[in-house]
Amino acid sequence: MNPNKALWEKGDFTRIAATMRKSGEALASRLEIVKGMQVLELGGGDGTTAIPLAKTGADVTVIDIAENLVKAGNTRANDEGLPNCVFREGDASHLSDIPDASFDATLSIFGAMFAPRPFDVAKEMVRVTKPGGKILMGNWIPGDPTLVAQLLKISAAYTPPPPEGFISPMTWGIASHVIERFEQAGVPKENITFSREPWTFDAPYGPVEFAAVFRHFYGPTMTAFEAAEKNNRSAELQQELEKLFTAENKSGTPNYTAITATYLLVTVKR
Repeated sequence: MNPNKALWEKGDFTRIAATMRKSGEALASRLEIVKGMQVLELGGGDGTTAIPLAKTGADVTVIDIAENLVKAGNTRANDEGLPNCVFREGDASHLSDIPDASFDATLSIFGAMFAPRPFDVAKEMVRVTKPGGKILMGNWIPGDPTLVAQLLKISAAYTPPPPEGFISPMTWGIASHVIERFEQAGVPKENITFSREPWTFDAPYGPVEFAAVFRHFYGPTMTAFEAAEKNNRSAELQQELEKLFTAENKSGTPNYTAITATYLLVTVKR
């Protein structure tokens, strides 16, 4: 099996996505997506951004590599009465069944950054977007002091070294890398802009329980624990994560978690 597919089907990302809904709705409201637009989202999970975009009347297609998330997304769209929001299985770095210039907007919020072959991802995003359209990416930032970058950094410290030739998904959070990838896909540097934005996780339980949700349902953290257990370090990893989640919780109560992480919002004019 494709190792990236196996990683994201390993757990149940819907458990984390449930804590991301408010920020997904807030971002969707800012993207100037309107009724009748053709929108593609890559790595869209179960629709954190896609569902609110579909509610504007846009026709939204979501492509995700994980079969379980595609099924969950289609269930959500059906439950919401949104026939204009369709989830399909596929690979962001090889959109083989999508013709050139098919979409007014192509986006990926914390999705395509995890796909292998980042130059192919950029090329495909540019190819399927109509001239005059736009591409938007939300990418976690390496070394950022907020939750997700630190979570991935801690997890990486417990996992074996990646295979030769591996390109870290966190490089999508570095402007110079983003520019290089889209320039190679034919987009001039002047058409690419960046801003740092907040993304809040809201969970109706405490930070220690939230850390446990990542341990049991988030592919990268699950992989880190599997490696840590082989080295008798799982308790150490657990302690690090509980400390991180507790420190980042700004809810003011131990029975609710509100954590804001910072991400890089990339806007590309096609």
